[in-house]
Amino acid sequence: MPSKRRLRWALIPVGIAAAVALAGCTPTELNGYLPGFVEGAEPTTNRTEMVSGLWTNSWIVLLVVGVITWGLMGWAAIAYRRRKGQTGLPVQLRYNMPIEIFYTVVPLILVVGFFAFTARDQTILETQYDDPDVSITAIGKQWAWDFQYNGESEDDTVWSMGVQAQTDERGDIISELPTLYLPVDQTVQIKLQSRDVIHSFWIIDFLYKKDMYIGKDNYWSFTPTREGSYAGKCAELCGEYHSMMLFNVEVVSEAEYEDYLASLEAAGQTGDIDDAYDRLQNLPGTGADSEGDE
Repeated sequence: MPSKRRLRWALIPVGIAAAVALAGCTPTELNGYLPGFVEGAEPTTNRTEMVSGLWTNSWIVLLVVGVITWGLMGWAAIAYRRRKGQTGLPVQLRYNMPIEIFYTVVPLILVVGFFAFTARDQTILETQYDDPDVSITAIGKQWAWDFQYNGESEDDTVWSMGVQAQTDERGDIISELPTLYLPVDQTVQIKLQSRDVIHSFWIIDFLYKKDMYIGKDNYWSFTPTREGSYAGKCAELCGEYHSMMLFNVEVVSEAEYEDYLASLEAAGQTGDIDDAYDRLQNLPGTGADSEGDE
């Protein structure tokens, strides 16, 4: 009994030290050093913490398993090492039922647990809004992006079309990237389409990406919760200039979002983008207009 009491008293300072250490962590550290988190601000979307939680908790479990495994390996290497003067082989065992049951049950519990939590979170992440505040179609093409902001009718629909990133001799981007505008705190559903090969729509700080296929539309629903500028890219190798298939994301207030849509309408960029679509609007890697050079 005294030994148990001493053990409890020994664990108290360990728990206090752990709580203090965790309290001093930044949001980035608490979320596994993933992007999308800054001190004193909301996560980038309403789904970001769910993704980081699955990632971080999985690593914690794996590290615990690793520490136990490494500890047992070290203990076995020390406890059963050959002593001075010993010869021959140690006693050989055909099996050890408790250990074999342990090595079967624990991995099974881990696999089932990882599957259950992943399936639970994936179901939520893949649930689409029935009536989103904003409906957008993102079109991937070699090697740029077009964005169509869908209205209640074709007359209310506006779009922007982009070209791939252009770089100077040092590799610095010198061209204007396609930009997707999103209103903060509004439910968003993005319809993902490809015009040529498989692409993957990835907004890095949102901690989620989805593939884009020819003939099969994908959907992604979420709510942006923090204003700011974010980077996006294609995450699927899609050809020679895949690395230049970049875009920006601007999460703005609802008023700024409406002003942006009004600017597209004023520029005459209305209706269905399919009517104005051109697969390659620029000569790959040059920035030159393909129609103007013909």
